[in-house]
Amino acid sequence: MPFQQRFTTLTPLQTGLYLALVALSVLVTAVLMSTVVMHRSFFQRRIKNDLVRNSDLLLRWTLILVGLILIGTVGLVFDIVLGGWAAAVSAAAAALVLAGLWLVLPLTSRSRALRRGQPEDPRDSPAPE
Repeated sequence: MPFQQRFTTLTPLQTGLYLALVALSVLVTAVLMSTVVMHRSFFQRRIKNDLVRNSDLLLRWTLILVGLILIGTVGLVFDIVLGGWAAAVSAAAAALVLAGLWLVLPLTSRSRALRRGQPEDPRDSPAPE
């Protein structure tokens, strides 16, 4: 986008949002790749619990950052093409969809499984006798 002639017509807010999205994209890539680096450095050292705990935290941050990038990108594109209100509505809609898919769906699925008596983790079930 910055190499297009139309980039000079962006407002300071649009330019700032664009640069923030670029920075977030770099950050999310670094955070996500750190899970791979950790896995490689923890491999066969019998510290699986630390690996799982740290990877879980990093992947949660990755989801937050990816969500911000998706919402910001939708908002920026709609702002450039249709204007401010369309940007706000589309960004809010994207946030609702992501919240539904990434928060509500997993929580309700887990709750349903627990009500049916399925353990959260297969290791929680009693061993067959």
